[in-house]
Amino acid sequence: MSLRTPLALLLVSLGAIAAVWWWLATPITLTRAPIDPNDKVQCVSYAPFRGDQTPLNEWTHIEADQLEQDLRQLKEITDCVRTYSIENGLDQVPAVATKVGGLKVIQGIWLGSNRAKNFAQVATAVRLTKEFPDTISALVVGNEVLLRGEMTTSDLTAIIRSVKAQVTVPVTYADVWEYWLKNREVYDAVDFVTIHILPYWEDMPVKAKFAASHVEAIRERMAVAFPEKEILIGETGWPSEGRMREGALPSRTNQARVVSEILGLAKALKFRVNLIEAYDQPWKRRLEGTVGGYWGLIDSVRRQLKYPPGEPISNFPFWKWYMGAGMVLSVLVFAVAGITLRRRPWTPRFSAWLGVGISATSAGILLGIAADKMFYESYGWGGWLQWGMLLLAGILSPIFCAQALVIGRNLPSFLDLLGPLEGRKWSKLSAVLGLTLAVTAVIAAETALGFVFDPRYRDFPYASLTMAVVPFALLMLNRPQIGARPIAEAVFAGLLALSAVYVILNEGRDNWQAMWTCAIYLLFALTLWRARAEQSQG
Repeated sequence: MSLRTPLALLLVSLGAIAAVWWWLATPITLTRAPIDPNDKVQCVSYAPFRGDQTPLNEWTHIEADQLEQDLRQLKEITDCVRTYSIENGLDQVPAVATKVGGLKVIQGIWLGSNRAKNFAQVATAVRLTKEFPDTISALVVGNEVLLRGEMTTSDLTAIIRSVKAQVTVPVTYADVWEYWLKNREVYDAVDFVTIHILPYWEDMPVKAKFAASHVEAIRERMAVAFPEKEILIGETGWPSEGRMREGALPSRTNQARVVSEILGLAKALKFRVNLIEAYDQPWKRRLEGTVGGYWGLIDSVRRQLKYPPGEPISNFPFWKWYMGAGMVLSVLVFAVAGITLRRRPWTPRFSAWLGVGISATSAGILLGIAADKMFYESYGWGGWLQWGMLLLAGILSPIFCAQALVIGRNLPSFLDLLGPLEGRKWSKLSAVLGLTLAVTAVIAAETALGFVFDPRYRDFPYASLTMAVVPFALLMLNRPQIGARPIAEAVFAGLLALSAVYVILNEGRDNWQAMWTCAIYLLFALTLWRARAEQSQG
């Protein structure tokens, strides 16, 4: 076969990578900038925790200097911040806000099942309200404590009435909107109603394009149910990273669109709204997975606005680097195949080069997405190890499968790698391919089982998994016609296939991340089934 075939396929691969990344990076245009210093946000939820700081550790204490840095930055985009507690140094917020000037504080009182702690929080918040009457504009007595089931309605209303008797500012309670309807007696105790409307977290998740209209529909419903008091939307927003829930997709563009449209509605219809939240909060990922850490308008590491006014908003702001890296990987895949043929003269079939081209193109397109997902979705050393190993497998698989494709090698079995010494095929290519296959199978099985037994906060590894599995599947072009059926491949194939069917039914057809991931699980299951049936020697 002439040199023209691989060169033509390489050019097609590079062109496809460039075209797909140009499409993926297309920015959106909004009528209203999500964050505009000339049109300030009414209010934002504020938690100051950075890096490893977390309120889950009682000893965490945020210094006043850090609070001042944040509040001076937030003053540029809003006139109000909402807090949730007075612990971990947050009791300093009213004083710092007063020093900064121009910021009101909706002061939160965190309530739970610990009565002594509740009374201490109340006492501190009441004191702060009296010390900073011009800064604290309202008190929120409890946040979603009914949702969490940590307090009865009667105990909650008793605390609310006690606080109201001690302060002159308006007093409210905050919870998901359904819990106001379930606990209407709280309405009689508060000065205004604070509801949380999070379209992404609804029992029936709402797509981003319908999120703003959903928020308005719920607000109108609550206004009918509670007609005599003002309704504050105490939390609403959209995450920029994390897993899909049915058709609800976290992304940078979706977050910008939802925030922009909700703020536009609030201005047009003149209702109050508090966005969640000011800064991304990495610690929330421990409780809510990736999605929990990325509701902020400001990046937690660089402390910069995600969407500066006047700048295009793209899901992949570094897309040119991703595209370039993908092209390099594609060239490397073809180069390895070509060098292998020079050292080992062979005339591969066109189907072999086509397999190389498909592997190189899919890996080149997905490399940037996989790297982006690894950066945002890896949490703790275990997360970095797992997603790093899967991405490495996704890079090595097309390279070494290309080498095997052009010289007619088959995909090694697990026995070739881990079986008895006398039966092992210890060529370097077989060893690398076998190890890559084993790593991919183990991680695929772990994630598949996770989606079956504990799916709510798990991310779909569709990009890295596709990079690894597609070359393995294409290597079936070189399968031999005889062989035994090892039990290991049978177990993995069955587990992946059954899990995929369950996940498809559980996640819903609108969740393309789940559908894509399950399609790769099924492809991998088929690959393992065919490989073990025909390649392993008896």
